[in-house]
Amino acid sequence: MPNEDMYQLLLKMKDGDQQAFQTMYEATYRDVYRTVSFLVDHQQDREDIMNEIYMQMWTSLANYDTDRPFHFWLHGLVIRQVQRFRVKGWRRFRIFERVRAFAREESYQDQHTALMDGTNRILSQSIRKLTDKQRTVIILRFFHDYTLEEIANLLDIPLGTVKSRYHAGLQALRKNVWNLPPERMEMINDY
Repeated sequence: MPNEDMYQLLLKMKDGDQQAFQTMYEATYRDVYRTVSFLVDHQQDREDIMNEIYMQMWTSLANYDTDRPFHFWLHGLVIRQVQRFRVKGWRRFRIFERVRAFAREESYQDQHTALMDGTNRILSQSIRKLTDKQRTVIILRFFHDYTLEEIANLLDIPLGTVKSRYHAGLQALRKNVWNLPPERMEMINDY
C-alpha cells in the first residue's frame, strides 16, 4: 500500500473510522504476523500477541507522530508487545513454560507457509535457536531491512549492544547452516 494511502487511513483511524482500521489491519497483518511468528514459538501465544498489537495500535494512535514512518512505529508496537508478553509469561508461567519448551520442535512444522520449505525450515529452526535478543535483532535487520542504528532506536538500547547481538546471531546462524549443500545456500541468500 502506498505511503499516501496509508497516511489517509491513519487520519481516518484517528477520527475513529473502524473501516479504516479494518483496511489497515488487512494491509499490515501478514507482515506483523511474520515478525511475531519468528519471535514467538506457540500459535496461541502469537494470536494473543497479534490481538494485543492491534488493540495497542487502536488505543495509542493518538500518540502516533505522523512525521515518523508508520511501519517503524508499528514494528515498535510489535517489539514492545512481544517483550511485554515475555515478561508476563516469565512471571506467571515460568515452570509451565519450561515444560512447553520441549514441544517446540514439533509445533514448528505446522506454522506459516514460509516455514514449510525444507531450506526455509532449516533456516527458521536456526533462527529459533538464537536467544530472544539475538533473534529480535536478526528479524528486524533481515526481514524489515532496518539499519543497526534504527534497531538500536527501536529497541531503545545502545548501538554497540545491537552490533554485538547482530554479530553473535550471524555467527550462530552460520554455524547452524554451514553444512547445507551449495544450492540450498543460494536459496538462503534469496530468503
